[in-house]
Amino acid sequence: MNYNKKTVRDIDVKGKKVLLRCDFNVPMAKDGSGVITDDKRIRAALPTIQYLLDQNAAVIACSHMGKPKGEVVPSLSLKPVAKRLSELLGKEVIMADDVVGPDAKAKAAALKPGQIMLLENTRFEKGETKNDPELAKAMASMADVYVSDAFGAVHRAHASTAGVADYLPAVSGFLIQKELEIIGGALASPKRPLVAILGGSKVSSKIGVINNLLEIADTIIIGGGMAYTFSAAQGGKVGDSLLEADWMDYSKEMVEKAAAKGVKLLLPVDTVCADAFAPDAKSQVVKAGEIPDGWQGLDIGPETVKLYCDAVKDAGTVIWNGPMGVFEFPAFAKGTEAVAKALSETSAITIIGGGDSAAAVQQLGYAEKMTHISTGGGASLEFMEGKELPGVACLLDK
Repeated sequence: MNYNKKTVRDIDVKGKKVLLRCDFNVPMAKDGSGVITDDKRIRAALPTIQYLLDQNAAVIACSHMGKPKGEVVPSLSLKPVAKRLSELLGKEVIMADDVVGPDAKAKAAALKPGQIMLLENTRFEKGETKNDPELAKAMASMADVYVSDAFGAVHRAHASTAGVADYLPAVSGFLIQKELEIIGGALASPKRPLVAILGGSKVSSKIGVINNLLEIADTIIIGGGMAYTFSAAQGGKVGDSLLEADWMDYSKEMVEKAAAKGVKLLLPVDTVCADAFAPDAKSQVVKAGEIPDGWQGLDIGPETVKLYCDAVKDAGTVIWNGPMGVFEFPAFAKGTEAVAKALSETSAITIIGGGDSAAAVQQLGYAEKMTHISTGGGASLEFMEGKELPGVACLLDK
């Protein structure tokens, strides 16, 4: 996939109406009060929005929120987003009552240069997730240019993420530009050695990434629940640990492939296991592959922590996706914490691939020390797999 895409700086947006796809899928308070509990995604869109407004463009922002499945679900309305966005911008954000209905169309038609409006949740439309051309056409008809800045949604071919580009010139905003430059650069021509740290619970969700990284990485580090499938594949005892038996042959194949390619594949040498999946479970450290029956591995052990932290010390580039253990239980978060600390101390380019690893780095206060924290969990994973991202492929090449 070509990562060298045109950005908002490469086209003239002065006085034009710009359909801007953002990722405003923010977490909301569970009590239905409409309170946004974390506005990070709204803040992330500000540089592109501010640039467009400074260029005297009329901005028609849009986004999805949650999974309303084509129905109007009031609790998933973007009204609280419009309110928060207007506070952050210090100017009114006009809220439409629909996506391509009479209210949206009238407000878009009346929108003046330097003004901004927000369409209602794109997924209130049945055609959004089906990439319905009629919906895409209707959205595109309100604007002159399409700017995509929702990296968290570019792996989906939806009407608002890809379909509209069939009807409008399409370029990226600053958020997507940064993701393409940093992650794309690390995959295409990394500063070496390139070390990839992969954690999380399942091998099945990371197989594509491991496969792709075996072609470019110097070292691959495996942690989290998926390590037990690798361990079992090599004849280890994993007790009651998470195990994807169907993926054992594949895990074995990956180990062999790494050896054949001269890629260092590091697996845990010891494990912190517990007698139950609970924050206050009784725990002990055992050698990898020696987990007793009735016990389950919940974190990497101290020897593994040392091995993994040493591996990133002299790295040129480190990509990290997925925690090393059950990070939500403090007793089993030590592996993840140690890796985050090691990354904060290395001089390497450090890329955190969204999701749980991003949350861990933020919570531990190391976010400022990282080169880049991706804004898209699923998107950054598919990017690392080498898959074509529909929401990027549809943008104009430079």
